[in-house]
Amino acid sequence: MMHHLTFFMDRDFHTDDEIREILSLKKVVVIGMSKNSNKAAHYVPKYLSKNGYGIIPVNPTTDRILGKKCFESITDVPSEIDIIDVFRPSDQILSVIQEAIKKKPKVIWLQEGIHNPEAEEIAKKEGIKVVFNRCMLAEHRRLF
Repeated sequence: MMHHLTFFMDRDFHTDDEIREILSLKKVVVIGMSKNSNKAAHYVPKYLSKNGYGIIPVNPTTDRILGKKCFESITDVPSEIDIIDVFRPSDQILSVIQEAIKKKPKVIWLQEGIHNPEAEEIAKKEGIKVVFNRCMLAEHRRLF
């Protein structure tokens, strides 16, 4: 967890109602999902899964997480996607978003501590909503 960064980093300007609307979308691809249960990249999607979200892990280093088939890259995911939830360092976000926009998700959600204005602008130009420096678990708990 990179909480210490949170104070120095902006977050998006979505209202609570907009975040609620985004969280009503249920098909979530998780880029960088982890097998390590102590990491946010594991327990956040696990929480979402328990709360009615369809979770699709993207992690090239393993076959299954939480019993769900892992895909090597976002472009390998066969189905339509509502939200792409990203657990990758900010300096990797540009290439992640360039791949992600090919899948035409409704939303790209960058977890707490992740922000890359250049990459976010590319997604917005494609008509994709961008949430950054927020945790899906924390926002879900706060708003539901």
